[in-house]
Amino acid sequence: MTSVEDYLGIIAGAIRPLPASVLPLTEAEGGVLAEDVTAAVSLPPFDNSAMDGYAVRASDTASASEASPAVLPVTAEIAAGDTGSYQLAPGTAMKIMTGARLPLGADSVIQVEWTDGGSSQVAISRPVSAGTAVRYAGGDAREGEVLIPAGLRLRPTHVAVTASAGRPSVAVRPRPRVVILSTGDELTEPGTPLMPGQIWDSNSYMLASLAREAGAGSVRRTRVRDDVEGVLPAIKSLLEHADLIITTGGVSMGGEHDVVKAALESLGTVGFRKVAMQPGMPQGFGMIESVPVFTLPGNPVSAYVSFQLFVRRALGFLQGVDDLELPVVSAELAADVRSPAGRRSYLRGTFDGTTAEAFTGQGSHQIAALGRADSLIIVPESETQLSAGETVDVIVLP
Repeated sequence: MTSVEDYLGIIAGAIRPLPASVLPLTEAEGGVLAEDVTAAVSLPPFDNSAMDGYAVRASDTASASEASPAVLPVTAEIAAGDTGSYQLAPGTAMKIMTGARLPLGADSVIQVEWTDGGSSQVAISRPVSAGTAVRYAGGDAREGEVLIPAGLRLRPTHVAVTASAGRPSVAVRPRPRVVILSTGDELTEPGTPLMPGQIWDSNSYMLASLAREAGAGSVRRTRVRDDVEGVLPAIKSLLEHADLIITTGGVSMGGEHDVVKAALESLGTVGFRKVAMQPGMPQGFGMIESVPVFTLPGNPVSAYVSFQLFVRRALGFLQGVDDLELPVVSAELAADVRSPAGRRSYLRGTFDGTTAEAFTGQGSHQIAALGRADSLIIVPESETQLSAGETVDVIVLP
């Protein structure tokens, strides 16, 4: 069997990052920057007021007190966005709003709460020092400064920074487009009546949600029947719409209904192997016309674990980053656990920050227990049993 690490190496060696595209900011969030975002001008671009109040010279407020306010004539009112040119004369004040440009000659702003709020003249009850409530030009960033380096995933805060730099668009490796295809004659859509021998399709919904959770765009295709002649055309029809394709079902090691395996093996570019893990031993991966294709097992828990271990990482490879790998922490086992020899187990369970407890039922079909899991407890290939109190690695699920 192939080890988990070797299988990840095969995946990493095959996938190349997506080419960069220049996208408008409204579409770029979640992409990985392919260029530095620099400040076109200093931020802020001009000295401005940090609060509503009065622009003054600090020296004109030196003697101000509650008992004896400094009274100054108000010669203008400056609103945020006012593009006029103002000059503050000594011994005067100008009413000013938050974000408005500071008039020439002013060196501080007295907040309105420390005044009587006058319009023609203002009584100031406290002295201020030079620089009070002033946001200086370049105080946040200087012109030409790198605000966001290439290689970072564009988060909402980065979108704000990019917009503040005057950029309406940016070069990114975009969110990968993921297409999910379910196979199996036993599957039917949720909301339809179940016939004897049928189950509702949950895998495609789960995998589409997992792809979105990992930052990709996902499309769920209707299931494909267990028909070798129909599977390959269905997959090829998706290639132009996908950066990564996931199939689920039809890949077990033997069985006349393993239609995905039978259809794709003929291409010679998709390999099928046993990975030394439980759940999720039967795996398929390869490239079809430069598009990565993952063929995941049909059991829902196997498909889930396979996605978190392999597909999630592949989505990062497509964007040239490794920030999608789930955190692995140490924990103390709450109870004994068992594992098959020679395979690494990923046991569903709960983790409270110090202690991990595996669920009693670990069958790969037991999807109800999957909904309660917040972690995967790792039992190494070399162990068949671990006792309560021993330290284990735990994957913390998102």
